[in-house]
Amino acid sequence: MFKNLIPAKRVQDYLDKMVFPDAPTNLYDPLQYVLSLAGKRIRPMLALMGAELFDENLTESVLPASAAIEFFHNFTLIHDDIMDKAPIRRGEPSVHIKWNDNVAILSGDVLLIKAYQELAKCPEDKIPSLLRLFNTTSVEVCEGQQYDMDFETRDNVSEVEYVDMIRLKTSVLLGCALKMGAIIANADQESQNLLYDFGVNLGVAFQLQDDILDVYGNPETFGKQIGGDILSNKKTILYSKLRACISSEDLPVLKELLARNLHTEPDKVENMKALYAKYDIYNLVTELKEEFTNVAYQQLEAINVDKSKKKALFGLADALMYREQ
Repeated sequence: MFKNLIPAKRVQDYLDKMVFPDAPTNLYDPLQYVLSLAGKRIRPMLALMGAELFDENLTESVLPASAAIEFFHNFTLIHDDIMDKAPIRRGEPSVHIKWNDNVAILSGDVLLIKAYQELAKCPEDKIPSLLRLFNTTSVEVCEGQQYDMDFETRDNVSEVEYVDMIRLKTSVLLGCALKMGAIIANADQESQNLLYDFGVNLGVAFQLQDDILDVYGNPETFGKQIGGDILSNKKTILYSKLRACISSEDLPVLKELLARNLHTEPDKVENMKALYAKYDIYNLVTELKEEFTNVAYQQLEAINVDKSKKKALFGLADALMYREQ
């Protein structure tokens, strides 16, 4: 989807030059493995694009911050897969499956430390600001993951609660990446904040689109099992919307579906989709996604730089919002 974007190639070239020690192999092989999996590199790309919005000649200065973002993101994925007991990551066995839980925990820890080592390579005068932003974001991502786990044991999660959870778990890291680039490029504070808010709102819309694709995506292009959120009773935005408007007559039907699995209810996904259709959930969630997308675009538009410099970010945003995978 992003093969033609120059920032993606720059990030990948930088990551390809990373050299990890040969031993202990069970510590460093998982790092090379997870970084070799075909992720989109969205977050490190945003760091470069955030800088290039204000200064097109800073690629080398921003690449360490880009790598730090990518290392942190993959650290969270390794640990999340353990907590979620997820067997697959990007179409391949998760680190904890290919090795074991203990190896995955420790290699994830090292990847987090590697992120800080990369931040230390950034322009010296920018490191304090970058660290403050990175540390705040890291804590928020952990808070979002905790809320997500808490929701697993609850019957009802409101739309406001869900959006706040994905803002923390997913969106703040996109905002952080963009703002890091802006900090290195010496952007003024107002521009930094607008760019951060653009990333956060884009991130919320991105996750809402992911929730939609989990149910309505094309299984040949989505890359994950269609209906996986339904099968695991995940409290996505579709579930929150349904729970908020479902009738007392249909509520027992919903609860019965949640109590069943594929063995006791082979048509669980289709029956849940029938409930979604009855209450027009697809359109309700699509409208909400568009609201966050429009706010994001307005914030990018408000940044005081030439419109031509925003073209790449608008293009990336469009690709994310209207993707099928």
